[in-house]
Amino acid sequence: MAAPVYFPRYLILAGAALFGMLLALGVHILGQRFGLNLGDLWGTGDVMPAIAAVAWWLVSAVAFVAGYFTAALLHSAASGQLPPRLRQALIGAGVLLLAAAGQAASGPSAIPTVAGVLAAIGAMFLGAIMAFAGAYFALERA
Repeated sequence: MAAPVYFPRYLILAGAALFGMLLALGVHILGQRFGLNLGDLWGTGDVMPAIAAVAWWLVSAVAFVAGYFTAALLHSAASGQLPPRLRQALIGAGVLLLAAAGQAASGPSAIPTVAGVLAAIGAMFLGAIMAFAGAYFALERA
């Protein structure tokens, strides 16, 4: 029997970070439709809004979990240990989330343009960092 073949570590980390960043951006876009605005953190009030904190935690948690599971699945997929049905279901779920985010992004913006762009860039960077961390922990565990 042939030895299992694995993807290179840097390729797994890059793929997991990219996928986690995309999902974090999608969650940010969908969260805006439900009133979870990342830009409310820099409001003029003295107290930080709890809704903004929930939005940041939600984006970072989704990115971390996406990076962790993507790295774990990429690590096992190359050796044929991932069932085809599970792979198809995961691809379908990711496509549906990104399609819903695209549909939500095509509507009118809930926040001003500059603040919206800065919040989206912040969500992308946070998503990439958290997804990379999740992927790193998944590969250290494997």
